[in-house]
Amino acid sequence: MEKIIDKYLDELISIELNKLPGQIVSEMSDPNQDKNEEWRIWNPIQSTVTDEEIKEFESRLGHNLPESYTKFLKHKHFYELQIGECSFCEHPARIWRASLSEMIFDGYPREFLIDTGRIPFANWSDWGLLCFDTTVENQNSDYPIVLWDHEVFDEFESKYSNFDNMIIELDKYEKENAS
Repeated sequence: MEKIIDKYLDELISIELNKLPGQIVSEMSDPNQDKNEEWRIWNPIQSTVTDEEIKEFESRLGHNLPESYTKFLKHKHFYELQIGECSFCEHPARIWRASLSEMIFDGYPREFLIDTGRIPFANWSDWGLLCFDTTVENQNSDYPIVLWDHEVFDEFESKYSNFDNMIIELDKYEKENAS
């Protein structure tokens, strides 16, 4: 999984799409950039997420996160990561919990997602969210991934068997459809 994530972060940098307007956390900000530029360059860095932070977040969430997803969170910090139609929730150093909390608790109405046991973690194209489906019994919180269309609030499409499988399948699809 780490090699796939690194590949897409490296591609983002190579085509200079690692820029955002506004503030960038200092650890991720390009120190050589002109401070007067509106668009700020960010660089992915090694994650500083701790087991304690994950446990605190899981406690607030009321569910354990899949081991593969916690491995993802502990790999790299980034502002943008897209693999195909999947755009992951931003994961900046120090403030990653606020970003993820906003997507889960303050994005779309809670009663359609988290209150039904679906935990959003990524956008799908411009019309939906990928979610962990905690309503399905499984081992080690290795939840299946479902797709929620914000136009059809009460339906969830089964998409991937788990997070690891999703990363592999997204990468495979991108390789097969590269021009």
